[in-house]
Amino acid sequence: MKRLSSSPFVADAHGVRQRGRVRPALMWGVVALALVAGGGLWWWNKRAPAQGEQASAGAPGPGGGRAGGGRRGPGGPGGPGGPGAMGAQAQPVSVGVVERRDMRVLISAIGTMNPRATAVVRAKVSGELLRLHFKEGDEVKAGQLLAEIDPRSFQASFNQIQGTLQRDQALLKNAQLDLQRYKELQAQDSIAGQQVDTQAALVRQYQGTVAADQAQADAAKLQLSYTRITAPIAGRLGLRQADRGNVVNPSDANGIVTITQVKPIDAVFSVPEAHVGTLARRLAEGRELPVELWDRDLKQQLGRGRLNAVDNSIDIATGTIKAKAAFDNAEGRLFANQFVNVKLEVDRLEQALTVPTTAVQNNYVYLVQEDGTVTQRRIVVGVTDGDRVSVKGELKPGEQVVVDGIDRLREGAKVTVIEPDKVQKVDQAVQDASGQPRGMRNLPPDVRAKLATMNPDERKAYLQKLRAERGGQRNGGNGGSGGSGGNGGNVTAPAAEGSAPAGQSPVPSPGSPQPSPGPAPAVPSAPVAPAAPAAPAPAGR
Repeated sequence: MKRLSSSPFVADAHGVRQRGRVRPALMWGVVALALVAGGGLWWWNKRAPAQGEQASAGAPGPGGGRAGGGRRGPGGPGGPGGPGAMGAQAQPVSVGVVERRDMRVLISAIGTMNPRATAVVRAKVSGELLRLHFKEGDEVKAGQLLAEIDPRSFQASFNQIQGTLQRDQALLKNAQLDLQRYKELQAQDSIAGQQVDTQAALVRQYQGTVAADQAQADAAKLQLSYTRITAPIAGRLGLRQADRGNVVNPSDANGIVTITQVKPIDAVFSVPEAHVGTLARRLAEGRELPVELWDRDLKQQLGRGRLNAVDNSIDIATGTIKAKAAFDNAEGRLFANQFVNVKLEVDRLEQALTVPTTAVQNNYVYLVQEDGTVTQRRIVVGVTDGDRVSVKGELKPGEQVVVDGIDRLREGAKVTVIEPDKVQKVDQAVQDASGQPRGMRNLPPDVRAKLATMNPDERKAYLQKLRAERGGQRNGGNGGSGGSGGNGGNVTAPAAEGSAPAGQSPVPSPGSPQPSPGPAPAVPSAPVAPAAPAAPAPAGR
């Protein structure tokens, strides 16, 4: 069995035995490669800053820094403005002041307006409607004339009964004279007493006839007066239900018009039974319980009144009791059956500690400290009155709490307080700008004020005149009527602002900067990258 050699010498291709060392040529080659690699790395490190400086002069990158170069600028992920530095920045917030003020304890409810009285104006006699003396929706007084019915038939009946009355009155007068003569003759014992008694009975008969005729005349006169339809109560008129020329009857269900008494007017609403004892005690003491009415969105107050009475029983189905409040309604803003939001004041807290309602979040508020940081303070929320809420906690009057920007805060975060007047001015400026026509936003203030006093036609003509004048100035500066850029001295105002007819240069809108009549400065063209060499066509194609 052949024994393996453990000698450090090996045989090469020529059979020469040498030690296991690296050849000198191979070693020098490795050293040369290392030097080349090191020089290339040194050259790349020198070139990278120059590329970063060139890229920094470019357009802003998505993070707020400059594009290219791979460097982290101020807006990059690691810069001061990047996402990693959000916690170190001061957050802009709006603040409110902790104050002590009287707070009302309110009961909110939903109510309906009920008129004090409602009357359907109907005709009391049948006849043709001749005239209408009212306008729908007007306020009328009691006894005011509203309509007239044809009175001729009723006048004829009254005249007939009046004639019968006059005839019977004449007969009665004659009978009374005869009775007087008979009594004188009886005193002289010239006639029998029976004749006197008979004449006295005839007088009483005529007296009865005259009384009946008088009653018929009064009834006919009353029927005649019914042809003039008057308002039974004072109030607001509704829509008319009959027109001129219609035949109206007392049996008409809708009548002629409806009157509702809304000055004063009542609001009926339901109060939870838990407040029944308090309301009853306040009413028994004679204390006035103020009531406010608000619109559906709780943005506009409709009226102020006071509680009049509560019902005598609780509704077992809802657990509430009905209450009624009275309102003067002097301005006529309340209507019958109108939906309202009711706020009933049952008590008042004297000088309670309050904060804005928007400052409270999960029974906490953010308190702004003197060093510009915020800290959380736990509070106990009480009653709400308008835009403020009463609280109990470690707060002092005059301190500032955050009301806007709470979602971006944490304990100890630095904040920057935005003045309320600045926010209001910015909001007002945005609203004013959005409310103006698009073409008027770039005009000078004096031109905008002048346009505001014009009607649409005058405003359109004035703007077209401005466009024509400025278009003529521009064409004159580009060569006048004889130049190639002119229009022969005739400038046509565009139909719409900001547009120009085909073949003409666009006319600048009033208030925009005018172009210079001199030659335009030369704009350096962007460097053009050399075209890439065409790839050779594949063989065999």
